[in-house]
Amino acid sequence: MQAFEKFVGMLGNFAWGPLMVSLLVGTGLLLTVGTKFLQFRKLGLAFKLLFTSRATTKDGDISPFTALMTSLAATIGTGNIAGVATAITMGGPGAVFWMWVTASVGGATKYAEAVLAILYRETNANGEKSGGPMFYIKNGMGPGWAWLGGAFAFFGLIACFGPGTLVQANSVAQVVHDSWGVSTWITGLIVAGATGLVLIGGIKSIGKVADKIVPIMSLVYVVGAITILALNYDKIPHAFGMIFSTAFSGHAVQGGLLGSVVRFGVSRGVFSNEAGLGTAAIVHGAASTTDPVKQGIIGSLGSFIDTLIVCSMTALVILVSPFVNIGADGIMQLTGSDGMMYPVTMKAELAEQGIELLTGAALTSNAFKMLLPGPGDLVILFGLIFFAYSTILGWYYYGSKCLEYFIGVKGELYYKWAWVIACFVGAVTNLEIVWSISDAFNGLMILPNLIGMLALSPVVFRLTKNYDFKKMISLDPEMLKK
Repeated sequence: MQAFEKFVGMLGNFAWGPLMVSLLVGTGLLLTVGTKFLQFRKLGLAFKLLFTSRATTKDGDISPFTALMTSLAATIGTGNIAGVATAITMGGPGAVFWMWVTASVGGATKYAEAVLAILYRETNANGEKSGGPMFYIKNGMGPGWAWLGGAFAFFGLIACFGPGTLVQANSVAQVVHDSWGVSTWITGLIVAGATGLVLIGGIKSIGKVADKIVPIMSLVYVVGAITILALNYDKIPHAFGMIFSTAFSGHAVQGGLLGSVVRFGVSRGVFSNEAGLGTAAIVHGAASTTDPVKQGIIGSLGSFIDTLIVCSMTALVILVSPFVNIGADGIMQLTGSDGMMYPVTMKAELAEQGIELLTGAALTSNAFKMLLPGPGDLVILFGLIFFAYSTILGWYYYGSKCLEYFIGVKGELYYKWAWVIACFVGAVTNLEIVWSISDAFNGLMILPNLIGMLALSPVVFRLTKNYDFKKMISLDPEMLKK
């Protein structure tokens, strides 16, 4: 087992090492510049298109609005509640800055993913649309690159069972047990049963559920966080001070290791919004549209909503709470299980004394409970339950399309059963190693996707330029004479 854990650790170090992080952010920057900062200049249009595109046509399986909601269903989950807290406790408050950087350039990445997903999608034996990195690599780069699409699908198939179902089901089971004392196996059965009922209807059924859950729970969560920040407005400058003062030093966690800050900021940023991961492209490929650019513009909202809004709310609530601070020596301090504050560098020593530092979902939960007594507890409890459940549904679709790339639709029924069983297993199992596996294979999915996007970026730039030109002509017909 130790050898396996070491191997997984090596994969994770490679997947989130300097090379991959540079490639991820660099690709986002290239796409941002190549599309002339489209994720910012088309932000207003993106929201307009989103709320005027709720119809489903024969050109796809779900509406463009539902496609974004389903992709958000898969991303707004434990990454926003536990992932942000993990980024802060493992990388220091400065990790939040790198989450913002990742999300800012990630808007262009998500735009490109959605554009390519629509442009190069296929229709499967059931008459459904199939899109995503594996298809735009094969169809856009040519059959000779089908193996690279296969690599993405293989890594995705493994990764889906980590953050997509096991981790989510475990999070729901733990929070329900801690709050109401319900046995994890009972929660596991309920989650598995509820998941199975929705999966029977396929992507249309998944989309209908995401359509209802995501907007309501996102609004409730953000309103709860804004209320806390309004009540603690005087602490907000200190929170931002912690973020920016440690963003480039790394001193807060391990005596100057900037790599820790960047790695956990970027990895948790990607875990929360999936920009560059390629998964969102899979569900955008099912959207009812014939216009790749319009779907891309809608898709670019993913990073903005998920990270720049929801994750930022979580981070600020944690940092205005009394559970996190930067000591006079520049080292981050966290609250221990005995209620005292300790430097994070004492974690191993404290563990020997039976004292655990407050981290992960527990850190976010305690911050909401203390700063918004009563409602704060419910916001986290129901937020985690419904966010995690919607993530389970969204990632099922991702995994099913990865499997479809290899064997077509014939294995779909068996995959549904495996997914439902995984919901129960995740609820009753210790998942420490699963988090490591998830981190590693999430990172490995990025490489083939980024290669595909870099190779096809001229196509994205050309389509964007044509779209901008048509818009310009519609505003000024005289441009045709120039």
